[in-house]
Amino acid sequence: MATHAAHTHDKQRIRFDQHLPVDHRLNLVYRIGAGLIGAFLVVFGILGLINHIGFFDIGGARVAGLNTNGTLSVLSICIGALLLVGMAIGGNVASTLNMVLGILFLLNGFLFLALLDTPDNFLAFRIQNVLFSFVVGLLLMTFGMYGRVGHALPHDNPYWRARHPEATPQEQEGPGRQDRRGQVL
Repeated sequence: MATHAAHTHDKQRIRFDQHLPVDHRLNLVYRIGAGLIGAFLVVFGILGLINHIGFFDIGGARVAGLNTNGTLSVLSICIGALLLVGMAIGGNVASTLNMVLGILFLLNGFLFLALLDTPDNFLAFRIQNVLFSFVVGLLLMTFGMYGRVGHALPHDNPYWRARHPEATPQEQEGPGRQDRRGQVL
Protein backbone atom coordinates (compact mmCIF):
# COMPACT_ATOMS: atom_id res chain seq x y z
CA MET A 1 0.00 0.00 0.00
CA ALA A 2 2.78 2.43 0.95
CA THR A 3 4.66 1.55 -2.24
CA HIS A 4 1.55 2.28 -4.34
CA ALA A 5 1.07 5.64 -2.57
CA ALA A 6 4.72 6.57 -3.14
CA HIS A 7 4.45 5.57 -6.82
CA THR A 8 1.28 7.65 -7.22
CA HIS A 9 2.98 10.59 -5.51
CA ASP A 10 5.95 10.30 -7.91
CA LYS A 11 3.57 10.27 -10.89
CA GLN A 12 1.83 13.40 -9.55
CA ARG A 13 5.15 15.16 -8.97
CA ILE A 14 6.21 14.40 -12.51
CA ARG A 15 2.97 15.81 -13.86
CA PHE A 16 3.33 19.01 -11.79
CA ASP A 17 6.82 19.54 -13.19
CA GLN A 18 5.61 19.45 -16.78
CA HIS A 19 5.33 22.80 -18.51
CA LEU A 20 2.31 24.23 -20.22
CA PRO A 21 2.10 23.64 -23.93
CA VAL A 22 3.84 26.48 -25.76
CA ASP A 23 0.59 27.67 -27.33
CA HIS A 24 -1.59 27.40 -24.20
CA ARG A 25 -3.69 30.52 -23.64
CA LEU A 26 -2.57 30.84 -20.00
CA ASN A 27 1.02 31.27 -21.16
CA LEU A 28 0.07 34.58 -22.79
CA VAL A 29 -1.36 35.96 -19.52
CA TYR A 30 1.79 35.06 -17.55
CA ARG A 31 4.04 36.56 -20.19
CA ILE A 32 2.10 39.80 -20.60
CA GLY A 33 1.96 40.33 -16.85
CA ALA A 34 5.66 39.73 -16.37
CA GLY A 35 6.63 41.76 -19.44
CA LEU A 36 4.62 44.90 -18.72
CA ILE A 37 5.66 45.19 -15.10
CA GLY A 38 9.25 44.18 -15.87
CA ALA A 39 9.56 46.79 -18.62
CA PHE A 40 8.20 49.52 -16.34
CA LEU A 41 10.63 48.59 -13.56
CA VAL A 42 13.62 48.62 -15.93
CA VAL A 43 12.66 52.05 -17.34
CA PHE A 44 12.02 53.39 -13.81
CA GLY A 45 15.42 52.11 -12.67
CA ILE A 46 17.26 53.58 -15.64
CA LEU A 47 15.57 56.97 -15.18
CA GLY A 48 16.56 56.87 -11.51
CA LEU A 49 20.20 56.17 -12.33
CA ILE A 50 20.28 58.96 -14.90
CA ASN A 51 19.43 61.44 -12.10
CA HIS A 52 22.73 60.57 -10.31
CA ILE A 53 21.05 60.13 -6.93
CA GLY A 54 23.15 58.81 -4.07
CA PHE A 55 22.90 55.07 -3.49
CA PHE A 56 21.64 55.28 0.07
CA ASP A 57 20.23 58.81 -0.02
CA ILE A 58 17.08 58.56 2.11
CA GLY A 59 15.78 61.84 0.65
CA GLY A 60 15.78 60.44 -2.86
CA ALA A 61 14.35 62.12 -5.94
CA ARG A 62 11.09 61.78 -7.84
CA VAL A 63 11.00 59.69 -11.02
CA ALA A 64 7.71 58.87 -12.74
CA GLY A 65 5.78 59.98 -9.66
CA LEU A 66 7.73 57.68 -7.31
CA ASN A 67 10.61 58.42 -4.98
CA THR A 68 13.89 56.66 -5.69
CA ASN A 69 17.58 56.52 -4.91
CA GLY A 70 20.48 54.65 -6.52
CA THR A 71 19.84 51.44 -4.60
CA LEU A 72 16.14 51.34 -5.50
CA SER A 73 17.02 52.11 -9.13
CA VAL A 74 19.48 49.21 -9.37
CA LEU A 75 17.07 46.90 -7.55
CA SER A 76 14.26 47.92 -9.93
CA ILE A 77 16.43 47.16 -12.97
CA CYS A 78 17.38 43.73 -11.57
CA ILE A 79 13.82 42.73 -10.70
CA GLY A 80 12.51 44.13 -13.99
CA ALA A 81 15.14 42.14 -15.90
CA LEU A 82 14.18 39.02 -13.94
CA LEU A 83 10.54 39.53 -14.93
CA LEU A 84 11.56 40.03 -18.57
CA VAL A 85 13.52 36.77 -18.45
CA GLY A 86 10.41 35.10 -16.99
CA MET A 87 8.40 36.57 -19.86
CA ALA A 88 10.87 35.14 -22.38
CA ILE A 89 10.73 31.68 -20.80
CA GLY A 90 6.97 31.74 -20.19
CA GLY A 91 4.84 28.86 -18.91
CA ASN A 92 5.17 27.63 -15.35
CA VAL A 93 8.38 29.63 -14.84
CA ALA A 94 6.65 32.94 -15.59
CA SER A 95 3.63 31.99 -13.52
CA THR A 96 5.66 30.96 -10.48
CA LEU A 97 7.99 33.94 -10.81
CA ASN A 98 4.99 36.29 -10.95
CA MET A 99 3.52 34.74 -7.80
CA VAL A 100 6.78 34.77 -5.82
CA LEU A 101 7.69 38.33 -6.79
CA GLY A 102 4.12 39.43 -6.13
CA ILE A 103 4.35 38.15 -2.57
CA LEU A 104 7.76 39.83 -2.15
CA PHE A 105 6.35 43.15 -3.41
CA LEU A 106 3.52 42.93 -0.86
CA LEU A 107 5.93 42.13 1.96
CA ASN A 108 8.19 44.95 0.80
CA GLY A 109 5.25 47.34 0.93
CA PHE A 110 4.50 46.38 4.53
CA LEU A 111 8.17 46.61 5.52
CA PHE A 112 8.67 50.08 4.09
CA LEU A 113 5.31 51.24 5.42
CA ALA A 114 6.82 50.59 8.84
CA LEU A 115 10.09 52.30 7.85
CA LEU A 116 8.56 55.50 6.43
CA ASP A 117 10.12 58.66 7.90
CA THR A 118 12.84 56.73 9.71
CA PRO A 119 16.59 56.77 9.08
CA ASP A 120 16.34 53.05 8.21
CA ASN A 121 14.39 53.82 5.02
CA PHE A 122 17.38 52.94 2.81
CA LEU A 123 15.32 52.74 -0.41
CA ALA A 124 13.91 56.27 0.08
CA PHE A 125 10.31 55.02 0.02
CA ARG A 126 7.42 57.44 0.40
CA ILE A 127 3.75 56.53 0.70
CA GLN A 128 3.32 56.47 -3.10
CA ASN A 129 6.10 53.84 -3.30
CA VAL A 130 4.34 51.74 -0.67
CA LEU A 131 1.06 51.94 -2.58
CA PHE A 132 2.87 51.12 -5.83
CA SER A 133 4.47 48.10 -4.16
CA PHE A 134 1.06 46.87 -2.98
CA VAL A 135 -0.55 47.35 -6.42
CA VAL A 136 2.33 45.70 -8.30
CA GLY A 137 2.36 42.83 -5.80
CA LEU A 138 -1.35 42.20 -6.27
CA LEU A 139 -1.07 42.46 -10.05
CA LEU A 140 1.85 40.03 -10.21
CA MET A 141 0.08 37.56 -7.94
CA THR A 142 -3.09 37.83 -10.04
CA PHE A 143 -1.16 37.29 -13.28
CA GLY A 144 0.73 34.38 -11.74
CA MET A 145 -2.31 32.64 -10.27
CA TYR A 146 -4.59 33.19 -13.25
CA GLY A 147 -5.89 29.82 -14.38
CA ARG A 148 -3.80 28.03 -11.77
CA VAL A 149 -5.89 28.25 -8.65
CA GLY A 150 -9.61 28.21 -8.01
CA HIS A 151 -12.34 25.78 -7.22
CA ALA A 152 -13.91 25.77 -10.66
CA LEU A 153 -11.00 25.15 -13.01
CA PRO A 154 -12.14 23.50 -16.25
CA HIS A 155 -11.16 19.86 -16.64
CA ASP A 156 -9.03 20.61 -19.71
CA ASN A 157 -6.87 22.98 -17.62
CA PRO A 158 -3.34 21.53 -17.28
CA TYR A 159 -3.24 22.41 -13.58
CA TRP A 160 -6.54 20.61 -12.93
CA ARG A 161 -5.21 17.55 -14.80
CA ALA A 162 -1.98 17.62 -12.80
CA ARG A 163 -3.95 17.64 -9.55
CA HIS A 164 -6.23 14.82 -10.72
CA PRO A 165 -3.98 12.26 -12.43
CA GLU A 166 -6.43 9.46 -11.60
CA ALA A 167 -9.22 11.10 -13.66
CA THR A 168 -10.51 9.23 -16.67
CA PRO A 169 -10.07 10.74 -20.14
CA GLN A 170 -13.79 11.63 -20.17
CA GLU A 171 -13.41 13.52 -16.88
CA GLN A 172 -10.32 15.29 -18.17
CA GLU A 173 -12.18 16.47 -21.25
CA GLY A 174 -15.02 17.67 -19.06
CA PRO A 175 -18.71 17.75 -19.87
CA GLY A 176 -18.34 20.92 -21.90
CA ARG A 177 -18.65 24.48 -20.75
CA GLN A 178 -21.83 25.26 -18.90
CA ASP A 179 -23.52 28.39 -17.73
CA ARG A 180 -24.84 28.88 -14.19
CA ARG A 181 -28.06 26.96 -14.89
CA GLY A 182 -26.12 23.93 -16.16
CA GLN A 183 -26.86 24.59 -19.85
CA VAL A 184 -24.06 23.47 -22.18
CA LEU A 185 -22.67 26.42 -24.14
